[in-house]
Amino acid sequence: MRLLLIRHGQTPANVLGRLDTAHPGPGLTDLGQRQAEAVPEALRGEAIDAIFVSTLLRTQLTALPLATERGLERRITDGLHEIEAGALEGLSSYADQMRYMEVVFSWAAGDLDVAMPGGPNGRDFFARFDAAIETIGREHDGTVAVVSHGAAIRTWIASRTSDVNVRYAAAHELANTGIVIATGSMADGWTVEEWDGAPMGGTQLADPSADDPTGEALA
Repeated sequence: MRLLLIRHGQTPANVLGRLDTAHPGPGLTDLGQRQAEAVPEALRGEAIDAIFVSTLLRTQLTALPLATERGLERRITDGLHEIEAGALEGLSSYADQMRYMEVVFSWAAGDLDVAMPGGPNGRDFFARFDAAIETIGREHDGTVAVVSHGAAIRTWIASRTSDVNVRYAAAHELANTGIVIATGSMADGWTVEEWDGAPMGGTQLADPSADDPTGEALA
């Protein structure tokens, strides 16, 4: 299977640097909507069999232009949602942002027993995200688009692929509508074909002023 793992478009929380992982979550900003509208053209050359989205509203809105253009259903799939912030939910200080990212990247490095303050540990996250990808893989062996979230995509890719590790995932941004393409299966493993951290529509759809910890490159 070929996975097009696409981060959702910009939300108000991404602009403010607020950890916002609760359901149903915010919608898109005006820029986020323009980012979503650029996705179909950016993926014009991809033969996409199906489109999967998380249970959070922002992924569903991001996938809408692509689904409309391709005549495909947006399939809401449990397990693809963002990593829950727990007691850090709604916070936006630099210290809180870094605490969140340190926890999720510790999971990618293999320390699965570390828990988000008041939230899940690494085993919880990988169990539900792996299950979602495995379910998709049982239905499709071609190319599928999966619209998910910054921390979830970066953490899963860093742990589950053979050629991207946690250092790479931490050092490379995944802006809103950035994409990581992975090929393989849960049984045989995954390799990364492409990591394009910029918005699909190009740098004119980037927002350098946004305080976006789950998508930014970290030192």
